[in-house]
Amino acid sequence: MALAQVAASPQSAPSSDASALLPGSFAADVLEGLRATPKRIPPKWFYDDTGSALFEKITEQPEYYPTRTEIGILQDNAAAIAKLLPKGAALVEFGSGAARKTRILLEAARQSLAAYVPVDICASVVEAEARALKVEFPDIAIFPVAADFSRPFVLPPEVLAATARVGFFPGSTIGNFEPHQAAAFFREVGRALGPDSVLIVGVDLIKATEILNAAYNDAADVTADFNLNLLTRMNRELGANFPIDQFEHHAFFNRERNRIEMHLASLKRQKVKVYGETIEFRIGETIHTESSYKYSVESFGALARGNGWTPLAVWKDADSLFSVQAFVFKPPETPVR
Repeated sequence: MALAQVAASPQSAPSSDASALLPGSFAADVLEGLRATPKRIPPKWFYDDTGSALFEKITEQPEYYPTRTEIGILQDNAAAIAKLLPKGAALVEFGSGAARKTRILLEAARQSLAAYVPVDICASVVEAEARALKVEFPDIAIFPVAADFSRPFVLPPEVLAATARVGFFPGSTIGNFEPHQAAAFFREVGRALGPDSVLIVGVDLIKATEILNAAYNDAADVTADFNLNLLTRMNRELGANFPIDQFEHHAFFNRERNRIEMHLASLKRQKVKVYGETIEFRIGETIHTESSYKYSVESFGALARGNGWTPLAVWKDADSLFSVQAFVFKPPETPVR
């Protein structure tokens, strides 16, 4: 799943004037997505309190390999990864969440890191985690930033003044982006971190279809509950009236696009009210709630290279289920006129 943990603050009370919604807000994204064909909602909106707790439970399911595999890779290779971080560098993490993986890197690189910048859209999560990390790592300056990392944001001046900046993007959250969005993310991170900066990314790899399908259809139905909770959140925060029992979790590997797709499928023809607007569903029609792209080392390296990032190193588990990849930003020189 490797979803971006970017919970948002609760939406204000529903209004009939949808035109007044703030672009990029929960209500605006939901209405735009449900009006589209096919219907879709960005996966970042999975993460209310219940969604976040369910995702943590997903990571504990025996079928769900990404989290434990990536943690193993980081633990086994922390020293080698830390050697790529320049002395006095500021580490910027995109979508920091609970920072479980970050602690491995902070511990390995605590002698060289000057600062850590966790970036997450949920202010309460990022600030609480920052307080805990300040106690654990008193020798590293910590500057939490509440921002949607999928959009341009401003780094603290202390970080901009750092001689070197390193990006950290674990969890294969990059897989939730469409390829053109991933390309845009690479470019924006390069702009924010600057030339010669290092980026460390968790990347889920292409593998047997049965492994992928099982990971997103666990026997305990935790992923199904996680997906369906998005409807509960819309009912609560947007005044919607989705009948939860009339929608079903679907997840499958789309081989042509090398991605897992998650959908909520309508079990009957029905009409649903969302933020005062009527949305019609045909029987079997779905809301596409997540894509999780899987890459080969070569294809991901080509994507990064095409947007200014030169591959430095790749670490994988013994079964090649997952990878942690490192890059350095080498933007093309501007032609002299």
